[in-house]
Amino acid sequence: MLKKRRELESHVQEVIDLFLLMGCMYAAHTVRRYIGAELSLRPSMIFRENILLAFAAAAIGHFSLKAQGFYSRPVGGSPGRTFWDAARGMGICVLVVLACLFVANIQDVNRATLFMFGVFGAGAVWVSALVWQHLVVVSASLRHNRRVAVLVGSPAENHESIAQIQRHPEWAIEVLGQINLNVQTVEDLGQLLREQPVDLVIFTAGKSYLREVESAILACEVEGVEAWLVADFIRTSISQTSLDELMGKPMLVFRSAPEVSWPLLFKGVFDRVMSGALIVLLLPVGLVIALLIKLTSPGPVFFCQERCALRGRVFMMYKFRSMVSNAEQLQEELVIFNEMDGPVFKIAKDPRITWLGRFLRRTSLDELPQLLNVFQGAMSLVGPRPLPVYEVKKFTDPWQRRRLSMKPGITCLWQIAGRNKVGFEEWMRLDLVYIDNWSLWLDLRILLKTVPVVLLGRGAH
Repeated sequence: MLKKRRELESHVQEVIDLFLLMGCMYAAHTVRRYIGAELSLRPSMIFRENILLAFAAAAIGHFSLKAQGFYSRPVGGSPGRTFWDAARGMGICVLVVLACLFVANIQDVNRATLFMFGVFGAGAVWVSALVWQHLVVVSASLRHNRRVAVLVGSPAENHESIAQIQRHPEWAIEVLGQINLNVQTVEDLGQLLREQPVDLVIFTAGKSYLREVESAILACEVEGVEAWLVADFIRTSISQTSLDELMGKPMLVFRSAPEVSWPLLFKGVFDRVMSGALIVLLLPVGLVIALLIKLTSPGPVFFCQERCALRGRVFMMYKFRSMVSNAEQLQEELVIFNEMDGPVFKIAKDPRITWLGRFLRRTSLDELPQLLNVFQGAMSLVGPRPLPVYEVKKFTDPWQRRRLSMKPGITCLWQIAGRNKVGFEEWMRLDLVYIDNWSLWLDLRILLKTVPVVLLGRGAH
């Protein structure tokens, strides 16, 4: 019920913010026309000629805010954090609109209007969020909006639940009483439900009382009262819990990687579109590199190797060959010179690397063919780097395999943290930090930070 109500409130807030963003575009356009008239600047188009742009900008702003998690924030967040989320979402919106105008070669849209729209929009949705948050709390405090609850469990378990309820007045839950299954029976619960107006029963009892809880839930069913079961009798460290359905049966799902969502879907579409565009754009560069490889050393142009992808699926990863053609056969002779801890094999001055290969590695140009892997869907632009199958089999700690719970990428936190200068354990930890904190904004930050790392060749050998 709380989740559904929060979703409903978020949808209402989203609709209100859509109208606010349209108003902000109109305000930005009006201010720009006024400033242009006062300062003799180039006049901007009248608003009705830009109405389609206003609708598009408002829609992009809405999806940008939603992708940043602006509408899934818990009630009670700090105003500063709320403002930062709003500013970040509108900043991305303006960048996307400008990029679309550039690609479409549209010249008659005033850029100053878009920047003012971003500023006005961030301020408007921020104020809207604060007002909405206040209204939610005030509404929850009204007597007729509060829901009466009975807690079923031990005093210690109930005490924890009561503390949580008191910390969240927006839940609008009022605790009427408690039932201790150690000293009371299901009949006592049924009698309480018949004598008092109870909206819901929250079961906090642990797994040792599951049989009694089942009977108590049936008692609630007879009385037509909602029953909520606190399902923390299976304790996990990092997994997020959600409810799903399979074969008509409710399923409690424990998930330690990002679940299917609009941001994750956008990430997949962005990967395909961007990799396809980069393949076409960089095709001449690739052809020159291929020709140089053929002219400078015998062997194939591409180095193909089986790597581990999502959930351990095996795929063939492509790179421009930077070593001699029999490099994998020579590796056994060089194992004693390995400079990386863990199962990964790396040498700073690897004798197998050709002179052209050193240049390709230092500039990361050897990674360009992986755009084909991204376009095929086996990889992403951003994600944990895919390791060879034989290295994954050498993992000594089970927690290291959790990096396989997300699609591998061309760049990642390890790439921008120093690559080969980072130890294996820290590398694995950075991958898990990325998975646990994934967002579109994090992907964008990693992509932007990858550019100077590649240009300066930091940590590459």
